[in-house]
Amino acid sequence: MGSSATSDTRWSQLPAARSRRRAAVEMAVAYGLILAVVWSPRAYQRWLWWLAAGAVAYITAISFDGAKAMGLRGANFLRSSWVIGVALGMAAAAIAVAARAHTLRWPPGFLRFVEAYFAYTVWSFVQQFLLQGFFLLRFLRLFPARRWAAFFAAALFALAHLPNPVLTPITFLWGLAACPIFLRYRNLYPLALAHAVFGITIAITVPGHVDHNMRVGLGYLTYVHRAHNLPLR
Repeated sequence: MGSSATSDTRWSQLPAARSRRRAAVEMAVAYGLILAVVWSPRAYQRWLWWLAAGAVAYITAISFDGAKAMGLRGANFLRSSWVIGVALGMAAAAIAVAARAHTLRWPPGFLRFVEAYFAYTVWSFVQQFLLQGFFLLRFLRLFPARRWAAFFAAALFALAHLPNPVLTPITFLWGLAACPIFLRYRNLYPLALAHAVFGITIAITVPGHVDHNMRVGLGYLTYVHRAHNLPLR
């Protein structure tokens, strides 16, 4: 009986081990392609971007965790929408400080504002999905403690923003805050909207020569400051 019980235990552990191994491989492939996009010359970025996007979409499809697990649902939206209010409050304070410091860069007119930041709002959702709907869910398979899964997901998110001295620490702190909120409410949309608020606020309050217009990777290193540059273009 002892031998049979040991054998059954080993067999029961195999699916979990395979799931952890698969999660690690999926994250390595996706993150490697993301870094390739971030650190490649602009001439190659478009092709690498589509390759990375296709790989993430394919991995998500074959390892689909379900809309509920990934936070792609309406439930708990109102309960978790307080995070949007917090983001708006912090944004208002940052804008007030930037106005007094004469560092505020506000696009001329509402239409120009929408033109400058609509695409970034969409990109905020994509980034939030990658952080929670992709990497965090896979780290949860590797680490039984949620705090460690949240920590490593936030760390990966921040490392992808190197060597930007503004975005790297901010994205790490945002990841540490956003992952537990996501795990509590399982709704991605309020976090994505808060992400957009924070990103746009940084873009219009931090001088371009400080954060290189929010560029990361090779783009940060090759940035050339021009007085007429608008952020997030």
